[in-house]
Amino acid sequence: MLYLNTKDILELGVNWDETVNIIKQTAACIEVGEFHQPIKPYLKFPDPVNRIIAMPAYVGSNINISGIKWISSFPRNIDKNIPRAHSITVLSDTTTGQHLATINTALISGIRTASVTGLFIKEVLNKRKIGNINVGIIGYGPIGQLHLQMLANLFDEKIESIHLFDVRNIQPESIPRQVIERTHIVNKWEDAYQDCDLIITCTVSVSGYIDLKPKEGAMLLNVSLRDYKPSILDYKPVVIVDNWEEVCRASTDIEVLNKTRGLCKEDTISISEVVCANALEHITNEKILFFNPMGMASFDISIANYYYYLALQNGFGKDLED
Repeated sequence: MLYLNTKDILELGVNWDETVNIIKQTAACIEVGEFHQPIKPYLKFPDPVNRIIAMPAYVGSNINISGIKWISSFPRNIDKNIPRAHSITVLSDTTTGQHLATINTALISGIRTASVTGLFIKEVLNKRKIGNINVGIIGYGPIGQLHLQMLANLFDEKIESIHLFDVRNIQPESIPRQVIERTHIVNKWEDAYQDCDLIITCTVSVSGYIDLKPKEGAMLLNVSLRDYKPSILDYKPVVIVDNWEEVCRASTDIEVLNKTRGLCKEDTISISEVVCANALEHITNEKILFFNPMGMASFDISIANYYYYLALQNGFGKDLED
């Protein structure tokens, strides 16, 4: 069995075009039912903000892998200079059940998250004639930084300006060089929200605080899932999710909207419908898009599998004896 650590993943690097394509292939498997993904259980602790989640999945077709991610989220770790999230993924052969790899996947989890975002943006830009875009990122920890790396790599020519906000100091050296001249570090979240065409929330907020009307036609990528007040529905956004059953739980904004405003599955579009069923085709440009990705085990397993084969091809990792 192969073991990959974070250093291995860093040295292998990120090809964002390839990781976004892996997410697209996986969405296609989901759309036609070539996958199995049980609802993930949450292990709870006395402090309710802490949790460990088990995320098993099988993805078929040409990906053809099974596995499980075991991921912890302890938001108060950032006050101790410890990363909020830690995860391990085990990959298993779909024919024999033999375990192929164990991967320290905290970084891969972030790459998966930003790749899902990248796929969604690509799909929107393919459907809408949009000029240069102003980007706002609220929350600039590891996930926010990976998102900016992805944006700079895939959408550099479309970006007019970037506005970053975090409750902690943002180090300029964390900003990709090709966009640093267009990047502004702002002092309040409102300055990374108002007048922005693309807003990505990557915080550790436990409840909603965003109550301002977004720009017409804005893309709201609610990556951290707990940043918007129920008033967001007053602006009649098109609500997109990765998986309704997963995201309508754990006090997410979607669950709050379900309980307080009656939002239901039939009111939403899935990412696989966006990718495979052209679900955005007839949605006009002035409509606000509100994407809430809970994080699908299928996407995680597929990205981990991609790095497993990349490591084999390039001689990375350590063989572990049975």
